[in-house]
Amino acid sequence: MTTGRGIEDAAVWAEERHAQLRRNLVRAVARICPRWLAAQADDIVQAAMIRVMGILRESEGKATLNASYLWRVAYSATVDEIRRLRRRREVPLEEVSPEVLPDALDPERSRAGSEIAQGVNECLQRLVEARRFAVVLHLQGHGVPEAARLLGWGAKRVENLVYRGLADLRRCLVAKGIKP
Repeated sequence: MTTGRGIEDAAVWAEERHAQLRRNLVRAVARICPRWLAAQADDIVQAAMIRVMGILRESEGKATLNASYLWRVAYSATVDEIRRLRRRREVPLEEVSPEVLPDALDPERSRAGSEIAQGVNECLQRLVEARRFAVVLHLQGHGVPEAARLLGWGAKRVENLVYRGLADLRRCLVAKGIKP
């Protein structure tokens, strides 16, 4: 029979283990993370910690997490964050300049951009509903596995819907005189 003190000791031990894992991940991310990504370092540590906690949960706490493994998790989380930022082309507001947003200063380009956006929206509305859902998620930067999870469909189905939906979208845009 487990006493109340035994449960408290186990809880303290678990908290200490998690705190040590977090400190190790913070050090690993600090070494790996490029300077331009330093603002997202806490997010990367959090993503890495979630991965490690998932491994611990699956192994029922019996997994051995050495420094090399934690470094690989930190590295993987950092690369994933870089890919996410590039996919979404996120730019901090402080860095926005006329070179980044040239359409804001050129009314003709702005109007052309609006026409393209309207054409894309019209073509998206013409797609079969399932293809539209998959293509919209793809255009928002979601990968096939993530889109499949969000839609509750199989990855292969979503992959096919994206592929066929993008082909339909291209055909529609070309018919409107818009080159994709």
